Amino acid sequence: KYLIMNLKVKNALISVSNKENLISLLKVLKKFNVRIISSGGTYASIKKLGYDCTELSKYTGFKEMLDGRVKTLHPKIHAGILHDRQNKRHKSEMSKKNFPSIDLIIVNFYPFQKIVINSEKPKQIIDNIDIGGPTMVRAAAKNFKNVSIVTNRNDYRSLIKELETFKGKTSLKFRELMAAKAFGLTAYYDAMITNWFNKKLKIEFPERKTIFGRKLQKLRYGENPHQQSSIYVSDYDDKKLGFNQIHGKELSYNNYNDMFASLEILNSLKKNSGTVIIKHTNPCGVSENKAPLVSFKNAYASDPVSAFGGVIACNYKINRKIASEINRNFLVVILAKGFDKESLNILKRKKNLRIIDISNYKIKNHTSIKSFDGSFLVQSKDNIVIDKKKLKCVTKLKPSKKDLAEIHFAFNISKYVKSNAIVLCNNFSTIGIGAGQPSRLDSCKIAVQKAKQFQSSKIRNSIAASDAFFPFSDGINILIEAGVKTIIQPGGSIRDQEVINAADKAKIKMFFTGIRHFNH
Repeated sequence: KYLIMNLKVKNALISVSNKENLISLLKVLKKFNVRIISSGGTYASIKKLGYDCTELSKYTGFKEMLDGRVKTLHPKIHAGILHDRQNKRHKSEMSKKNFPSIDLIIVNFYPFQKIVINSEKPKQIIDNIDIGGPTMVRAAAKNFKNVSIVTNRNDYRSLIKELETFKGKTSLKFRELMAAKAFGLTAYYDAMITNWFNKKLKIEFPERKTIFGRKLQKLRYGENPHQQSSIYVSDYDDKKLGFNQIHGKELSYNNYNDMFASLEILNSLKKNSGTVIIKHTNPCGVSENKAPLVSFKNAYASDPVSAFGGVIACNYKINRKIASEINRNFLVVILAKGFDKESLNILKRKKNLRIIDISNYKIKNHTSIKSFDGSFLVQSKDNIVIDKKKLKCVTKLKPSKKDLAEIHFAFNISKYVKSNAIVLCNNFSTIGIGAGQPSRLDSCKIAVQKAKQFQSSKIRNSIAASDAFFPFSDGINILIEAGVKTIIQPGGSIRDQEVINAADKAKIKMFFTGIRHFNH
């Protein structure tokens, strides 16, 4: 426990690039006779608002230099912040130099992230790396026993309340909380700069990896009601996610999880109108078609039971007809590249349906992260579907041009299904998906059972994709018996020949890709 609790604020240094809400602070600082030190634009703003202020260079007796790169980096400033008010030697040194204490620092930084978003000029970006600001912030935060550090405009109100409650003083509890926030900000700021350099130098796996994130929203709960949760944005534009909620209930942890899974798949469907239906991060229906309505109906028909309460993502604009189809079913989220007026009138009848416009959404990250107790795994994303150099038809029966396009579609979807994954497709639509089974044989059985339940007329001559090789021929025999005529799989088992023999015996086509798509 520190002996000092509430401390009088006599001198405050204000240096902010964002000048909003300054007047409310200045009023309370004047009320309690706090001397204000400032420089540059902040000094001019304070004077313009009609408040007394000492210019920094007059305070230090040192004119700023190097285009403002050196102004707050001065012993009078940093000794004023860092000295321990209870240390006799510190007090003596400060007295000899005639350096007053600085009890309050209000700082925000050069807008580095804003410049990164709006400029591609390295010089301009580097010029907007703040040095003096973070140095003062870290000094004040370290000495929170004696100094208050405010780095966020949202905390001005808390500061004003402190000064009003304690008659011009601040409490230790407040100072410590502000210090924690301050170190959070400097770490965040440096992490963004590090990230920019790594990106510029094309370093995907640096020796030290710092993930930065700004809290966008506290969520009602996590995957389950007894878990707490928040969503963070890890991007230079850290106040939004790139999509816009038009209507419906607040998004939950599970909604976001399913939405991100759907957006990854949707991003891989480039040729036609694509529809993705997600349940518990697994696709239960995916379809591509020139006609959006056909795409929607085919995706939904893949597994209408699993689609109940699911998330649907579409890479097209929703019209009246599709909106009417959506409203016939119970869904929790619909994501699309725009909604016409009629469709919104229809969809908004369901007050809880979350309607999300993804017209401006772009997937930016090339790596994915999984965290554990005290470690995390980072990997590049699985962006390859098929390597044409490795793809080979291993059976006597050879493919048509349409076969090649369809196997690409099927194998692509298998990337996004939890392993072990088996995906049955017909005419660029899934008709049965077996997901997340420890046994590939069980995944085959589930995919076939789903197809028989909902799409029995389409199993004949269908395509099956497997995310990894078949260790035995039993799995492909289940698919063949159901009516599958083409199988795409990575190959690479010691029993590949046994599997090829079974395919030849059944007179079906089979492809080896040499590319595996595990998704755990």
